[in-house]
Amino acid sequence: MTTHASTSEQRPPAPWGDDDSQRPVRLAELLARVSREALQGEGIDAVLRRIVDCLVQRLPVALASIVLLNDAGTAFVNEVWAGELELDQPQLVPSWPVSVGAAGRCARLGVAQLITDVDQDPDYVPGNCAVRAEYLVPIRHGTRLHGVLNIESTRSDFFTHDACLVFDAIADQVAGAIHLARLAAELEAANRKLAQLSMSDGLTGIANRRCFDQRLALEWQRAPAGEATLALLLVDADNFKALNDACGHLHGDECLRVLARLCSEALEGDRDLVARYGGEELVLLLPGRDLRAARRLAERLRARVQAAALPHPDSAVAAHVTVSIGVAALVASAATTPEELILAADHALYAAKARGKNRVAGVARRADRIRAPLRTRLAPA
Repeated sequence: MTTHASTSEQRPPAPWGDDDSQRPVRLAELLARVSREALQGEGIDAVLRRIVDCLVQRLPVALASIVLLNDAGTAFVNEVWAGELELDQPQLVPSWPVSVGAAGRCARLGVAQLITDVDQDPDYVPGNCAVRAEYLVPIRHGTRLHGVLNIESTRSDFFTHDACLVFDAIADQVAGAIHLARLAAELEAANRKLAQLSMSDGLTGIANRRCFDQRLALEWQRAPAGEATLALLLVDADNFKALNDACGHLHGDECLRVLARLCSEALEGDRDLVARYGGEELVLLLPGRDLRAARRLAERLRARVQAAALPHPDSAVAAHVTVSIGVAALVASAATTPEELILAADHALYAAKARGKNRVAGVARRADRIRAPLRTRLAPA
């Protein structure tokens, strides 16, 4: 079980004499303070830590803790505490079953537990020998039991009716804070999933054009000026329209998925990216690769596609699916742009197509010579 001890500076609690007429006022002030603390901090642990700190700082209690249950409600899996714990170090165990301890009894029964004499309670687990009384409250939001609020005092008469009502209200505030924090975490996870989906191609599962555009721009920005080479492979399935016409779009879609997988398996670097560029075109972004290295990778990829022997009954090139690959490499600098790298790879792809398809062609030349519209002229091999 994960445990979190308070690290904030402990201040002595306010006087709490037997004849203290200000006790109701102080309890009300405590409730208001806990309510403010419940709105502070980032994440569940931070909020709970502020609350237990507040309780120990403002009450004559030896320990205050909040223990959270797993989703099944069978074990405590997280504890945040503050106060004077006489153990050398809190035990770190994966979980604490609800069959153990007074907190477990509170969770099992789902009702508050007032222990006026800890020496007489069979389930009490000692943590401070000076503790005389303990109050445990279920932390519940709606029908879900999140955990247990545990307060331990060195005074057997501390937990008056009014004090217990305040702790009941504090448990409700803790439950609300936990519920809101979990909703926020679930929303954040959902947003991450949506962001991931927005960057993925629905058919092939690889990155989409939007993701590729962002990564290319990022790689251009992060490259040291005039020092980093970026290579690009444009991969196009030969005679793909004829494949769809002959075998149907479902077969064509399956071929695209296989091509995407083969492209993904061809990646070598941690920063390499494969994306669906559009239609039957796939693109591989290879940071740090020069033209020679990129052409070697492209040739291996072309050979793997050929070896896969995906049927293509209406191809003018072979009886199976083949690809043409355009390769380009540029040094990222203030004088070049990502669009020029794409344009160079596009010219190379057009050259590969013009020379009979099922082949690799590449260009590496100055950016100021690669400014013609896409596919308006051949590029040298």
